[in-house]
Amino acid sequence: MNANPGVTERLNLVNRQIKTVLQRIDGLVEQLAGPETEPGQDTEQRDAAILRSLPGVGRIVLATLLAEAHQALQARDYQALRTLTGVAPVMKRSGRSCRVEMRQACSGRPRTVVYHWARVATQHDARSRSRYAALRGRGHSHGPALRTVADRLLGIACVMLTNRTMFDPEKMPTDRPKSA
Repeated sequence: MNANPGVTERLNLVNRQIKTVLQRIDGLVEQLAGPETEPGQDTEQRDAAILRSLPGVGRIVLATLLAEAHQALQARDYQALRTLTGVAPVMKRSGRSCRVEMRQACSGRPRTVVYHWARVATQHDARSRSRYAALRGRGHSHGPALRTVADRLLGIACVMLTNRTMFDPEKMPTDRPKSA
């Protein structure tokens, strides 16, 4: 069975376009996360370098966070980041009952990106992996456990951005930022 030459050409074109886009994203991220040469360097540049040092943050996660959560990152607003990315749970109360549910009122792209960030972090970071395993051991399903790991990572990111420090697994902050 011979492959259709038109389909093959289109697939090759799409693959070339994907490679070009990924190279452009890498170039922009490199430009943003470049070395700090002057004390007056843009905040976004230092923020990109700091976020890039976190486990599980790749080019797509970094680019999406910088684009979609720019104001919350710039303000170091932990609660806004939690709400924007959907990791902050919603409590539903009715009479005597009280349930905790996943937040539905958030943007899909940041939610998906933070989900994958937490998933990759559990594969490469020992503390994230142990936190995920502990949650699963207590009966949490995959999604809520990853959202909890993502919540922790967002808290760490806010502390790192506030303190202007890069990620160091040995000196990782354990406290969440104080709410305003």
